[in-house]
Amino acid sequence: MASYHLSVKTIKRSAGRTATAAAAYRVGERIECQREGRIHDYTRKQGIEETFIVAPEGAPGWAQDRSKLWNEAEASETRRNSVTAREWELALPSEISAEDRSQITREFAEQLVERYGVAVDVAIHAPHREGDQRNHHAHVLTSTRKLEAEGFTAKTRVLDSAKTGGVEIEQMRGVWAELQNRALERVGEVERVDHRSLEKQRETAQERGDTLSAEELDRDPELKLGPAANSMERRAKAVAEREGREYVPVTERGAVVYAARQARAAFREMRERVELARETYGAEREAGQGRVSAGLAALRAATAKDRDGRASDDIRERLSQVVGRSRGQDDTPKPEGRNYARERLKEIMEKDAGRDGQAAVHKLDGFSENDLGEEAARPSLTSAQRQRQGRSDDIAPENRKPSVNERLKDVLNKPRERLEIEDERKQDKDQEVEKERDIDRDPGLSH
Repeated sequence: MASYHLSVKTIKRSAGRTATAAAAYRVGERIECQREGRIHDYTRKQGIEETFIVAPEGAPGWAQDRSKLWNEAEASETRRNSVTAREWELALPSEISAEDRSQITREFAEQLVERYGVAVDVAIHAPHREGDQRNHHAHVLTSTRKLEAEGFTAKTRVLDSAKTGGVEIEQMRGVWAELQNRALERVGEVERVDHRSLEKQRETAQERGDTLSAEELDRDPELKLGPAANSMERRAKAVAEREGREYVPVTERGAVVYAARQARAAFREMRERVELARETYGAEREAGQGRVSAGLAALRAATAKDRDGRASDDIRERLSQVVGRSRGQDDTPKPEGRNYARERLKEIMEKDAGRDGQAAVHKLDGFSENDLGEEAARPSLTSAQRQRQGRSDDIAPENRKPSVNERLKDVLNKPRERLEIEDERKQDKDQEVEKERDIDRDPGLSH
């Protein structure tokens, strides 16, 4: 599932960091810092897929020389607590190709150049070999001053100010979300990313009436692991995979993050099943099925699993499979052109009482007794049923007790007036019995 991440950090001298060291590490090169007289060599670093520099139009030629660029950025700052560079860390969608990831990263860098007039140095990294293989990301290092023909000039105060910095970063977060969503759409992906806070997304979901999405978004932001805990959890995952056992978090932060991710995955699975059930029910109803049959098909769709026990990835494909199975692949044949629930009732009653049950249901269908042929009415019986049928045939009609179905049919076929008359007769008979008991009772006995 596509996820959104954009964070902005600053490279500060007060923290003992330099723009030259930051650039060398991210692009995996060797850069000598002229201000400190140190050499930063990260040429052995692996996992770097692509690097490039984007500079404003009219910038000096040395802007494409990474060592010269960042040494000039360091030289333009004279204070001990200066911010010499700014880093934009981006998560890249794993659902798109490497070329598409490069393209949207370059477009984002061009947006930064156009908006702020700064120099931009980009390094695209592959996922760590021991980590999540979907973790494609990019480090975008920008200068904190505008780069013009004469070199670095004014500071980008719009990003430094407390009043405008947050607004500007939020604008760029929206730009990055839009670039990703366009790329996902081009490759036919359904998933989209959203740069807004969980609260904002939840409010929007409530406004459009999407209760499930609103409930899913009603949670706290995921806890950040940090470099140390993240490294420990990666090692634990690798060990668990090698030993063929389930991964168990080894840090408190890792346990919290793991539990939150499991809960979100379960909620997404539940939401997917609910949506599938709704679509299945609608499709069955449009196909002429009754509410009961459509509801059963929806339940089958919601609980459908692949052969390996996992839920199918494609909802549409699962929908078509379930609908097809409910119409033509079910072990129980479905009568065509008639109510399925009525036919099932007929089968149950036939199994219990032979012709009586079928005749009762046949009448409910609007047919007369004569319309039901003797051979068609009598179902094929099992040996046990034939034995029971034979025993019942040997009993004289006046001595045989009526079956449940016979009594039920007799009650259903009686008119209301006849039932009321019989009730009155029964009450009169009960009263006569009570009078006889009162006459026979010895008045001398205490009650």
